[in-house]
Amino acid sequence: MIKPIGSDELQPRFVYDVAEHEKLTKEAETLPSVVVSSQAAANAVMLGGGYFNPLKGYMNVADAMGAAEKMTLTDGSFFPVPVLCLLENTDAIGDAKRIALRDPNVEGHPVIAVMDVEAVEEVSDDQMTTMTEKVYRTTDIKHPGVKAFNTQGQIAVSGPIQVLNFSYFQTDFPDTFRTAVEIRNEIAEHGWNKVVAFQTRNPMHLAHEELCHMAMERLGCDGLVIHMLLGKLKEGDIPAPVRDAAIRKMVELYFPPNSAMVTGYGYDMLYAGPREAVLHAYFRQNMGATHFIIGRDHAGVGDYYGDFDAQTIFDEEVPEGAMDIEIFKADHTAWSKKLNKVVMMREVDDHEKDDFVLLSGTKVREMLGNGEAPPKEFSRPEVAKILIDYYQSL
Repeated sequence: MIKPIGSDELQPRFVYDVAEHEKLTKEAETLPSVVVSSQAAANAVMLGGGYFNPLKGYMNVADAMGAAEKMTLTDGSFFPVPVLCLLENTDAIGDAKRIALRDPNVEGHPVIAVMDVEAVEEVSDDQMTTMTEKVYRTTDIKHPGVKAFNTQGQIAVSGPIQVLNFSYFQTDFPDTFRTAVEIRNEIAEHGWNKVVAFQTRNPMHLAHEELCHMAMERLGCDGLVIHMLLGKLKEGDIPAPVRDAAIRKMVELYFPPNSAMVTGYGYDMLYAGPREAVLHAYFRQNMGATHFIIGRDHAGVGDYYGDFDAQTIFDEEVPEGAMDIEIFKADHTAWSKKLNKVVMMREVDDHEKDDFVLLSGTKVREMLGNGEAPPKEFSRPEVAKILIDYYQSL
């Protein structure tokens, strides 16, 4: 199986030893504590699950700036985005060297992790601007990722953490949430050697389904991991339980047995386009995938990124040898009326726009809200039924 990034074995920050976990849980209740942002809590979940291997905790400002500016930390290791714990103030923790981090997304704010504080630093306005520009390629506060990043505070608390739980993800999505450790174990149980991963924050229509089939066939993969984001999204995105149900129905009906896993991970969407595509590849290697599908406008939002910026970044900006995972670069896929099948649009040069079945997201939402299924060339009827039920319940 493909090795994780930066180590021979995954080094998850979750405390698996039962006695140690119990001891740490008791200690945490005696420590100075602070409720962190949703983004910082999601970072703890990803650190706990091994997705950010070999990071041991939150970055200091120098490492965060290195990650933002050139995807390289001060020790020379590779990481594509800053992983920070930003606070508005340190009133609750003072100058404590060991603190408890509390979850903003769970009632009662239970402790999600314990941190050994190595540094408390103020992030300057210029540093925040630089990180924002480098990661998001914009400083427009209307960009949902830019807004989330810049409204947490500007005091960075850094140091290694020990993670005690996986926030609401394990309880709310018990059949879907998986750590990188668990996915590696399941891949081994399936006996898969070549595994392609597919990222989604949306339900999968026919074109997405066929793209996965294409990638598996062309790469000679024996396994597919559909890996959906379960964390915070922007307003208007379809909730995770609905996506989960739609995707599971598709896999059940249209993929052979023992060929596809439906899983999810606990992270808040950055909508950072190209840079988030690199991050997605990073934690797909850590979870055991050998290949990763990146299509048009991967992890994008609005008109902030070019259609294929998320592919070209791997050739132009990612340091050589930083990752072993291979990228499957896909074009927009759609149903060809001429060929009566889903195709990659760039591969059929004898087609005009009208030769494809193309529907905007707005049009699809309108149809579903009216109880009308999109054409079978766009969406499986069984998937459309689940989405119609959701939209009509609003």
